Amino acid sequence: MTTRSRQIHLASRPTGWPTPDNFRVVEVDLGDPGPGEVLLRNTWMSVDPYMRGRMNDAKSYVPPFELGAPLDGGAVGEVVASGDDAVPVGATVLHGLGWREHAVVPARAVRVVDTERVPASAYLGVLGMPGLTAYVGLTRIAQLREGDRVLVSGAAGAVGSSVGQMARMLGASAVVGSAGSAEKVAWLTEELGFDAAVNYKDGPVGRLLAPHGPFDVYFDNVGGDHLEAAIAHLDDFGRIAACGAIAQYNDTEATPGPRNMAMFVTKKLTLRGFIVRDHDDLTAEFHERAGRWVAEGRLVGRETVVDGLDHAVDAFLDLMRGGNTGKMLVRL
Repeated sequence: MTTRSRQIHLASRPTGWPTPDNFRVVEVDLGDPGPGEVLLRNTWMSVDPYMRGRMNDAKSYVPPFELGAPLDGGAVGEVVASGDDAVPVGATVLHGLGWREHAVVPARAVRVVDTERVPASAYLGVLGMPGLTAYVGLTRIAQLREGDRVLVSGAAGAVGSSVGQMARMLGASAVVGSAGSAEKVAWLTEELGFDAAVNYKDGPVGRLLAPHGPFDVYFDNVGGDHLEAAIAHLDDFGRIAACGAIAQYNDTEATPGPRNMAMFVTKKLTLRGFIVRDHDDLTAEFHERAGRWVAEGRLVGRETVVDGLDHAVDAFLDLMRGGNTGKMLVRL
């Protein structure tokens, strides 16, 4: 028996900002799962900034998406047929074949998740890759210490909002964020417990941050002028966890670097980039701590939800424009 389904393929590689013309919806027929496989009906899929880099034909930490082939990414789905007793029909699982309505996946490549305790979508947000990224960046990369003052850019996104909340629970004395609207700033300060936040569209970000520094830790999701501003406002021996640089993902020309790099010497600063997949050894620790924080109501996530595979590309493009608050998700 076959299952008729649909997937999003990469039709052409974007130059600069992606457009809907770079993508194509394709109908496919999937066979029954073989031994050790499961057939999933996806219920949620994630769109994430890192996916933009995979649309380029360039060497990186993960292979580029192939032209004429389906995109992939984090997803949660229900098992509708199973060739492995360990993953029964009806189970809800986390896996890596998003951008499609159904998928046949090796059973060893899925993780059964508990949807009695938290909604399934949380495993793509605060309890998923974004949450783990925040935890790794703070604890291992920035080596957050009791009393540190923390600055995070992209603070109203899935990673940034988790960074701010976790930093406080891990002992930060102050947490300051940068976001792109007054509404996002209000969410950070009024609901998530940030001590302060700035709307970077209100003026030069360095000037906006001046009243709130100096900082001991900067968690960078943006790059560009935010990185330059953070360098200026870090205290001696400040640490930067470089997670992303969304400000330049769609640039077609080389982006100038920060003009104040000499401060790395005079302030004795440290910058370390990281990829979360290199730190899988922290996954169990993260799940234990973050699961407890979520259960206690101390770690919360907001979701921006778009419905239907037909609008998945719209969700991705809106994410790249900063149209999300919290985690951008597609409900299938």
